[in-house]
Amino acid sequence: MRPDILNPLFAEVTSLKGVGPGLAKPLERLALRRVVDVAFHLPTGWIDRLPRDELDMADVGQTIAITLTPVSYRMGGSPRSPSRVQAVDEKGNHVTLAFFGGASGWVKKLLPLNEPRRVSGKLEQYGQELQIVHPDYALPLDEAPEGGGRDAIYPMSEGITSKRIAALAAQAIERAPDLPEWIEPSLKAKHDWPDWKAALTAIHADPSDTKARARLAYDEVFANQLALLLVRGEARSKRGVPLAGDGRLRDSLKLPYAPTGAQSRTVGEIEGDMAQGQPMLRLLQGDVGSGKTLVALMALLIAVEAGAQGALLAPTEILARQHYETLSRQLSGLPVRVAILTGRDKGRVRESTLMGVASGEIDILIGTHAIFQEAVAYKRLGLVVVDEQHRFGVAQRMMLQAKAQRPPHLLVMTATPIPRTLTLAQYGEMDVSRLDEMPPGREPIETRVISEDRMDEVVDGLARHLSGGGQAYWVCPLVEESEKSDLAAAEARAATLAQRFGDRVALVHGRMKGPDKDAVMARFSRGDAGVLVATTVIEVGVDVPNATLIVIEHADRFGLAQLHQLRGRVGRGGGRSVCLLLRGGTLSETSRARLALMRESNDGFRIAEEDLRLRGSGELLGTRQSGEMVFRLATPDVIASLLPEANSDARLLVDRDGGLRGERGQAARTALYLFERDAAVGLLRSG
Repeated sequence: MRPDILNPLFAEVTSLKGVGPGLAKPLERLALRRVVDVAFHLPTGWIDRLPRDELDMADVGQTIAITLTPVSYRMGGSPRSPSRVQAVDEKGNHVTLAFFGGASGWVKKLLPLNEPRRVSGKLEQYGQELQIVHPDYALPLDEAPEGGGRDAIYPMSEGITSKRIAALAAQAIERAPDLPEWIEPSLKAKHDWPDWKAALTAIHADPSDTKARARLAYDEVFANQLALLLVRGEARSKRGVPLAGDGRLRDSLKLPYAPTGAQSRTVGEIEGDMAQGQPMLRLLQGDVGSGKTLVALMALLIAVEAGAQGALLAPTEILARQHYETLSRQLSGLPVRVAILTGRDKGRVRESTLMGVASGEIDILIGTHAIFQEAVAYKRLGLVVVDEQHRFGVAQRMMLQAKAQRPPHLLVMTATPIPRTLTLAQYGEMDVSRLDEMPPGREPIETRVISEDRMDEVVDGLARHLSGGGQAYWVCPLVEESEKSDLAAAEARAATLAQRFGDRVALVHGRMKGPDKDAVMARFSRGDAGVLVATTVIEVGVDVPNATLIVIEHADRFGLAQLHQLRGRVGRGGGRSVCLLLRGGTLSETSRARLALMRESNDGFRIAEEDLRLRGSGELLGTRQSGEMVFRLATPDVIASLLPEANSDARLLVDRDGGLRGERGQAARTALYLFERDAAVGLLRSG
């Protein structure tokens, strides 16, 4: 149960004064649904209001704060024409204060003639005159902030201003309780960090306060490390079922190539783990095309050889069906029964699968999260493999593990290479294996960066590629995180290409129903469609060996890791593959550096390290993590620098300070709930 002291923070955002249905929509777009979300929506910068005694042309373009006296009005005759107030500074210099929207009565009330006011706004030049359009404030001198003041700038959404967010943040902070201290006292003193609430108050008042920002980031990293330690400790304390395979199924497997050294080493590590009485908790990191699926298959066969069942959990239906087809093909002729279960399977098919899993007749079940719903009962679940781990949170993994009488072994895989410095933040409770070699026949993908002004040449090149019997992906741009506009871009591009290539163009996107999506993918896999126009739905796992060209529009809008994932859709059938990154006309330095790195490197691990360096802040690995490992206050560079201390502090709490039972432990328990890492609390007998 969440401690009562936190309840004011976890109230709905609509409980804040002034938040009605109209404002709730833009707040929803910013994922600000509760008071705590507003409190943790930190400013990204600030405006310094320069205090001035007199107007000066040299300040044009700056935000100033100055004492002005209104001397005359020129009110607009219609709602469209502005209301203008002529005012003078203390030296008699003139400035026009302009207001649009026709509320002349309000303007006169705000700026009464001959009464000095402290006015702040951006000074602009209009012809030969100075003007301030819609001043940010015009206050009586006794109510104005001293000097100029500093205003925080917040990430915004259409329909809400930074100023409005600041006002809501002030309300949220007012509701924040004083919380007991969870940081080890000597560590807090070493960094001279403020208390938690003081830090939260300070960062909203002055976004340049580095100590306050570091304190809040540390709290989140600490809560994360503590949660992972508790999860790991609990998993290690449980008795699992040792599974020792005899090799008969693996020896019968007909492989297209000899496993790489990295694959053999990883399978050995997994085999060693599964033979133990303690459940395996292993993360398998492998770059795109490094052969993770083969490792997963070997692990599943070890379980089946030992008389247990295996489950393979995929994040999307497309990927689940692809795994099912791949494994069914590789296991044909072997006495291993494989089945698939997704949310779409209904009626008799579903009943038959559920009965087969419950009776033990089905050895390996592949599917989406449908495979750990209540209705699914396993006879002897021994191993769970989770693909694309970052799509699943700790709580979801625990639900799946609860399907066995004794905790099953767990192997989680990710094709998103993670910088070494961040592996501990994401997967601190796991042992890590890395596939750092490519199977034979995987040639590096030739990557070129082309201006979108040369679109006609790109389409001509696509025509030559298709006439030579090749297939291609065409990925449409990410548009401001909006599915609707992503979809519109994809539909428009598909229509344009269809004018030239007719029904050889297919379209797939995230809003399609499962069967429709599968039908399009099947058409492309068979070669009936030559070009697959797609939104980023194809980012993970789609495997069509004959597709050796990928075009990514507006590549400068994607994160490095996502570009690398998309590029990995080609180069799967041996031979030469090409990735064309189309860029916009104006590039930021970061975008330029990203695209240059993509051109020169195919190494996902190097790209991930570089992505962290270039990004510096923003979302981890360029994809919004939808599991529970979301960091809101700590940016990737800060996570890397704070991790060692946070990890040591969490260990100290668990090993020396009595875990969550002692005084500091009770405070830390509150931190776990505050930062929503409380899935770990439920594991503990001490509660």
